Amino acid sequence: MQKLLPVILEERMQINLWLYIYHMRVIHQLFQEIKNIPGWKTKRKLVAIAVDDYGNVRLDSKKAYEAIHSKNPVKEEQRFDRFDTLETREDLEMLYEILASVKDQHGNPAIFTPFALPCNIDFERLRSEGFEKYQYELLPETFKKLEANQPIAYRGTWDLWNEGMKKGLMLPQFHGREHFNLKVFEEKLAKKDPALLLSLKNRSLANIGPSDNPFVRWTAAFSFWDPAKDIEKFPEILQDGMESFKKVYGYKPSIFTPPANAFPNSLERFLVSLGIIAVNRAFFESAHVGFGKYKRRMSTLRLNKEINMIHIVRNVVFEPTCSNINHVEKALSQIETAFKWNKPAIISSHRVNFCGHIDANNRKTGLTELKKLLSKIVNKWPDVEFKSIKSLTAMMTNG
Repeated sequence: MQKLLPVILEERMQINLWLYIYHMRVIHQLFQEIKNIPGWKTKRKLVAIAVDDYGNVRLDSKKAYEAIHSKNPVKEEQRFDRFDTLETREDLEMLYEILASVKDQHGNPAIFTPFALPCNIDFERLRSEGFEKYQYELLPETFKKLEANQPIAYRGTWDLWNEGMKKGLMLPQFHGREHFNLKVFEEKLAKKDPALLLSLKNRSLANIGPSDNPFVRWTAAFSFWDPAKDIEKFPEILQDGMESFKKVYGYKPSIFTPPANAFPNSLERFLVSLGIIAVNRAFFESAHVGFGKYKRRMSTLRLNKEINMIHIVRNVVFEPTCSNINHVEKALSQIETAFKWNKPAIISSHRVNFCGHIDANNRKTGLTELKKLLSKIVNKWPDVEFKSIKSLTAMMTNG
């Protein structure tokens, strides 16, 4: 019996593990079902793809990454600090090829709605002025500098960006003026924070570490601690960001996804006054209301008639370079659940999945999985329609 005891215990542990995995799958599927029940519905098979972070400089180059990593090691799990760069010409060329390779029932290609930024740090000016004060530049200027410094990677990239917009493959919307919290940045700059200065000297904004206040995250441009003081500058940043977006992309945005999905609820009316008709929200979240206190809230795909604002809730996750699971099958399952409840499938992703400037294998993985996903969507649902987030919101407001 003594010899059998370890075997019995091991078998019980395996059974318990299997039961745990089974229960977690059941809970996850139940959550997906609940997520798709309330809110706006349609019997049409609509697929929209929202991809965050386009237009944003995180890493300048492989050389910059290696310089940062040698003095301030980047952890294996920090994929944004390891692979995320401003999109190169090859990134866009290969992405466009995949998007154009599939067609919906109307003959339209797959469409990305990049939630994009119009501004980046003016690294040269910041350095020439002794890293004293934040300065930004518009995105075309960033591309111009990169084309001069890294012509093989960036020659003609901004022209290609515009080509993608004209062809309807890329229809960007607003992701803020910059993808970092200005208060955190200025505090670190004033202290001459070593990690920040190391990154800035390499024309990057990666691996700078957390802020002194855990409730004000450095990548969350609109996160805050004191709702009275910290939010004061947000309206000016939003308005300036909207004007900059129009200068860069050629039109006024109407949909907003805040960086890192953090935004004070009190400013949604101000967004409406700027012309924003829809904002991205998580289905269920604990929203910070100030001083470390949180308020739980649930959002659904619907029109908030009180302020005339549509809440966009993404119900499909596609992050193919994030972990070693079958991301295509996971996304297809979530799309199937959305269609089951007569909901559009709003796919959530990030640019980092399709970046190859630091590591071409990262881009290869992301684009290969994207191709598989799009091909399986059109094969499984021949009556599918690819939509931009803007056209989806237009359908909602027009009934």
